This record gives sequence, structure tokens and C-alpha cells, in this order.
Amino acid sequence: MAGSALRVAGRQLSQYSESGAPILLRQMFEPKSCTYTYLLGDRESREAILIDPVLETAHRDAQLVKELGLQLLYAVNTHCHADHITGSGLLRSLLPGCQSVISRLSGAQADMHIEDGDPIRFGRFALETRASPGHTPGCVTFVLDDHSMAFTGDALLIRGCGRTDFQQGCAKTLYHSVHEKIFTLPGDCLIYPAHDYHGLTVSTVEEERTLNPRLTLSCEEFVKVMSKLNLPKPQQIDFAVPANMRCGIQTPAS
Repeated sequence: MAGSALRVAGRQLSQYSESGAPILLRQMFEPKSCTYTYLLGDRESREAILIDPVLETAHRDAQLVKELGLQLLYAVNTHCHADHITGSGLLRSLLPGCQSVISRLSGAQADMHIEDGDPIRFGRFALETRASPGHTPGCVTFVLDDHSMAFTGDALLIRGCGRTDFQQGCAKTLYHSVHEKIFTLPGDCLIYPAHDYHGLTVSTVEEERTLNPRLTLSCEEFVKVMSKLNLPKPQQIDFAVPANMRCGIQTPAS
């Protein structure tokens, strides 16, 4: 996969809000951590945001923003990731005016902290912040204001979900977060996760409500399954989490 870290893995898509105004969406891939970064922009105002940027692909993302003639307002994180370092800090340097954003409950530093219900506005559009803890206490899902798409971070993956065995994770909490904050969205709402390890790019609420092998279980069964995953420790966790607790805030050496 030589050069794949610099390749835009997704394609340009157009969605429409209830007002009929088009939104620009790009989905990019970082292969080492299998992370998706999402660029959303208002074609009229040219204001844009990035969701879950990765340090290694921040230059790629900044270049795309410039090529498309966009103004990046925010580099937004769905949670404090354990498998990669956020690109928020570098993007703040590469694109002056960009601010880092993360949930207040994450405990991480950022230019802007958000809470359940807070909107993140760019041009004529807004993302609604929905607290969806369980993978970590500070996980959030971002829902476009017309409920046509949701960016679920690690809370809900395609036919899966984030693990709950570290970073104060809780399987029971995650189960209720997904069922109450994500599965209550319209069935045709597109689901865009923070990661995929099987080459899938997008799902829908209805697909995951009916086909997700973990989250179609009862809460009790789900908790049992999650307790027996026995997954290896994330390779980058020891340096990624401390770096992400600064959320890209670069503190000069004293």
C-alpha cells in the first residue's frame, strides 16, 4: 500500500439538507490505524470542519482543504483515541484559524469543549453533539442537522462497536448509548464510523439496528460478549493517549 497514507480513500458525495442546500463530504483513510477522517463543507460559504484527523495525514487533509478553497473552522475529535495521535494540533498550525474540539467529559485539552446537545456550525449546516459514552466516557456522535448522516466515532462501527476494556470503558453504558442516541435516528440515516478493518465505508441506522451481531443482542448478552473479547493492547496507546489528552494543544518547552 505504498503511498496509501496520502491517498483520498473516499469520493466526493453530495447530500442535501431540508433546505436543499448541498453539503460537501469527503471520506479519507489512514491505513496504520484504519481511521476514517471526514471533511464536511458548505459549498456556498466555504466553511468546513474535519472529524477525527490523524497526525500522519494532517498534511494531506490540509492540502485538500486548500485545493477545494475551504476555510477550516474546526478539527473535531469524537473522543480521545488510543490507536493514533490526533492531527488537530498540526492542523492548527497548517491552517491558521482552525480550532481543536473535543468533549469536555474526555478530560482532554482543546480550544473548544463541547457537551451533549451542543451544535457545531459551519456555514448553513450544523452537527448536533450526542453524548455516546461507553467506549470512553467522553465519546460523542455527531449528527447532521437534517438527520441524514451520523459520525459515530468508535461507539458504533459497521457490524461492530468500540471495545470497552480500557480508558474507563463500560459495556452496559455503550449499549444504552447506541440504542438511545443512535438507533433512534431515522433508519436511512447514514452511519460513518471512525474506523473500519474490513474495507467497508458506510452503513445505515436500519442496517445496524437489524444486522449488527453485537448490538442486536440483549444488554445482558452484549455485556457478556464484550467481557470475553480478549483483544490485544492497542500498539500506540502508551503515547497516543497522553498526546491526545492535549488534543493538539502545543505547549512550548519551558
